[in-house]
Amino acid sequence: MATLSLRHVQKVYPMRDEDKEEKKKKRKKKGEEEEPKKTFNLKVTDEGVIAVDDFNLEIADKEFIVFVGPSGCGKSTTLRMIAGLEDITRGELYLDGQLINDVDPKDRDMAMVFQNYALYPHMTVRQNLEFPLELRKIPKEEMDQKVEWAAEVLSITPYLDRKPKALSGGQRQRVAIGRAIVRDPRVLLMDEPLSNLDAKLRNQMRAEIIKLRKNLNATFIYVTHDQTEAMTLGDRIVIMRDGDVQQIGTPQEVFDHPRNLFVAGFIGMPQMNFFDGQLVKTDAGTYAVCIGEAQIELSDDKQRNLAERGIAPQRVVVGARPEHITLEDKPGSMIEGVIDVTEMMGSSVHLHINVDGKDCIIIVPRLELGSAGIESGTTVRFTLAPNTVHVFDPDTEQNLECL
Repeated sequence: MATLSLRHVQKVYPMRDEDKEEKKKKRKKKGEEEEPKKTFNLKVTDEGVIAVDDFNLEIADKEFIVFVGPSGCGKSTTLRMIAGLEDITRGELYLDGQLINDVDPKDRDMAMVFQNYALYPHMTVRQNLEFPLELRKIPKEEMDQKVEWAAEVLSITPYLDRKPKALSGGQRQRVAIGRAIVRDPRVLLMDEPLSNLDAKLRNQMRAEIIKLRKNLNATFIYVTHDQTEAMTLGDRIVIMRDGDVQQIGTPQEVFDHPRNLFVAGFIGMPQMNFFDGQLVKTDAGTYAVCIGEAQIELSDDKQRNLAERGIAPQRVVVGARPEHITLEDKPGSMIEGVIDVTEMMGSSVHLHINVDGKDCIIIVPRLELGSAGIESGTTVRFTLAPNTVHVFDPDTEQNLECL
């Protein structure tokens, strides 16, 4: 069993004394108040740079959690705090109810897979797999059984007598995973393990990790900047930005109900389209969004969500995913634009449409366009699906349905 609890976890990287004094002088000269400032999208106080701020998460036994976000958002720092490779500045980390802030990494019964494989080049694959077991003084017979099991699970049995330089990138990553799982850890930590692989190998390794999970009794915590990996692997996703948690939920929850503009734009490929618009009340008392001359009445579910929160008519940012936009030519609810670029994607075509100077992407099944297709420079009209439109406050960037 391996449950994890992170409560108000914070990581601050201290500033040098000379940097602190210089910062104080500059602030005193400008008459600034003593409050956190943002530098390079991270909060800076007199104490230092806040890399992770007030992180709270309860992880169930055998759950697969994915930390996802852009580079520098704090996801790897959080993973390293869980592993014990980084000290926790404030907050508590519990493993099965036991506080482990000050427990050495080797005593946490966790294993970590690094981005750069971190294999010993002078050792064979077998020796790399045996190394963590030798440190634990596992008997030779038991060691052989564990190595053979890990090699079979990861399909690397034919390579046991090779050295890492004789392996491909995907094979090396399998060996790195094998070295982590061979000692049957309670928690398996993975820090962007597929980022060095090409697209085809990443797809294969994602499938391997899904299969691997069925053979282990471990809790998985996985870090990536690739939202496709997050959506396909995770039971729940933790979306981070600038050291803060933006949203925690299942892949479907964060896709269907993004809490803010950042999550809406980060999750989904191609990303969500955004339009400047107005949320209005119709003569019948229902909600609709207006984009230019087009007016789109929202679905019953969205009417209810907005009404329950007492949302007043206001200026909004309207979000719509490319697959939820339809080419039509009906009066009243049409948005007009000019096709800039068409991208053939096999069974579908991605249309890049210029709408009032902004790029809007629409995914259209190729069969709907016919054999002639559609040319750049063509003026088209389209509408948004009323049940999938999202409305955001342009100032707070929050989804008005999630307030």
